[in-house]
Amino acid sequence: MISQSSATFVRSLISKYYADAKDLSPKEMARREFGFGDFERKISFRHFTFSTWPRLREYLVANAPPFISISTAYYDRPDGRPMEAKGWRGAELIFDLDASDLKLKCASEHGRSWVCNDCLSAVKAETTKLVEEFLIPDFGFSEGSISINFSGNRGYHVHVNDPETFKMGSAERTAIADYIKATGIDLRFFFPNMGVRGKRLDGPKPTDSGWGGKLARGVIGALNSGEDALVAMGMEPKTARLLYRKRADVIIGITTGNWDKVNVPKKAEFWAGALAAISVKNSDSIDRNVSTDIHHLIRLPDTIHGDTGLLAKNVGGLGGLERFEPMRDAVVLKGDPITVEIAKSPVLEILGERFGPYDKSVQELPLHAAIYLMLKRVADMR
Repeated sequence: MISQSSATFVRSLISKYYADAKDLSPKEMARREFGFGDFERKISFRHFTFSTWPRLREYLVANAPPFISISTAYYDRPDGRPMEAKGWRGAELIFDLDASDLKLKCASEHGRSWVCNDCLSAVKAETTKLVEEFLIPDFGFSEGSISINFSGNRGYHVHVNDPETFKMGSAERTAIADYIKATGIDLRFFFPNMGVRGKRLDGPKPTDSGWGGKLARGVIGALNSGEDALVAMGMEPKTARLLYRKRADVIIGITTGNWDKVNVPKKAEFWAGALAAISVKNSDSIDRNVSTDIHHLIRLPDTIHGDTGLLAKNVGGLGGLERFEPMRDAVVLKGDPITVEIAKSPVLEILGERFGPYDKSVQELPLHAAIYLMLKRVADMR
């Protein structure tokens, strides 16, 4: 829990940020529901509406909320209660990816609430995969309809603004999320003669569309990457070693649709592992509730995240995502160094500097680093 002195100090900086901020109005702001959170709950109050940026800015400057969220939906009456009274008109399709759901090795060292460069690189790669390998080729969304926002903490929010998805209900949105996560895929569709004695195992080619092509390209990619990549797909080490040695022949076979040389025991485990590895890593990394809830509130782009002090920054499309570095480009609360008392902290790398690890230490730190540690609840103002 953040101390009262730290909370008051950070809120003063948040208030100043919004006093100086550019217009942060979302698209069709007057049709959006707003929600606000404190340092303990990301959404403590909702059912707010604002018609203009000056009115919203006045509220933000006066109240300095640590979290600001908006509805993915558009309403006739955004402040209506109950939800049925709002007059739902449609909603953006949203995907929420979070590094803490990727089950990375580094998390065992610094904990799930912390992020390091490896975490941020991994979740960026998964976000790129979602857009490049699913949303554009499989669903036909244009790159221009996709907007990517850094969450301000551990991941990214991908917004799809497309007329085809705007009126979709929860069932249709669930079907999209399930496809991306490879939920319910029947492998017999891709391997029609699987288990038939005396017949060559025919399967998908890397040039095929949809999940068939992804599966072929994924196995070829694992073969080229090495034995560990095959084991990660669920293959036994002995089999992985054998296939890796024969990878040239195996790859030629898959390229022509001949999967006979991919002869593995425990096929069910292997194919399940292969699908999991090729999908956007770990099904939890796409928050299904966010994607399917047509009344969901999500972080307003270019606002402060109350758990880090970083900006929940809009990065644009894939090009902007590639260039974006959160611990460099999302740092906005800057100022003179302050002294903080640190209980215990992993290494923090921010704005090209490395701080810590610390254990029961008093340090004078740059303002942005001190705020980060305070909002992560590992430090307090001295």
